[in-house]
Amino acid sequence: MTSESLQPTGAPARRTIMAAAGAAGLAVALTACGSDDGSSDSSSSNTQAGANASGGDASSSASSGSGGTAFAKTSDIPEGGGKIFKDQGVVVTQPTAGTYKAFSSKCTHQGCAVSSIANGVIVCPCHKSEFSVADGSVKKGPATKALPAEQITVSGDSITLA
Repeated sequence: MTSESLQPTGAPARRTIMAAAGAAGLAVALTACGSDDGSSDSSSSNTQAGANASGGDASSSASSGSGGTAFAKTSDIPEGGGKIFKDQGVVVTQPTAGTYKAFSSKCTHQGCAVSSIANGVIVCPCHKSEFSVADGSVKKGPATKALPAEQITVSGDSITLA
């Protein structure tokens, strides 16, 4: 008797295939859990987002980039509150009448998607962090960083990502 493998020599071992699949899955998971720290530390990002939301000069220069399709109407966003757009990964708020802001819908604490907006705050369901609808700042921890601002353009009654 010989101790040769019963596997054909040209095919990879099942263990090799499973390890490769696991490594690929891990890579996808780690990429999804990563954060883009550059946007939360940039003060020009917040200024640009505010100018875009209020229809200032920055909206025309910012919209010349990607010119996305409208994903919301201004009538969808309640005054003093907001709406979460899961497909776009953003929260759009209207802190005061006619002023629209946008923030990432990913909590800065552990990356959970925020789930609700009530009483002027955006709420994360995982650990109950709360963020201001006006500027994305932390109102209640455990999160310590504000929600990163996203650039939007308001044109008439349409809201698009800039």
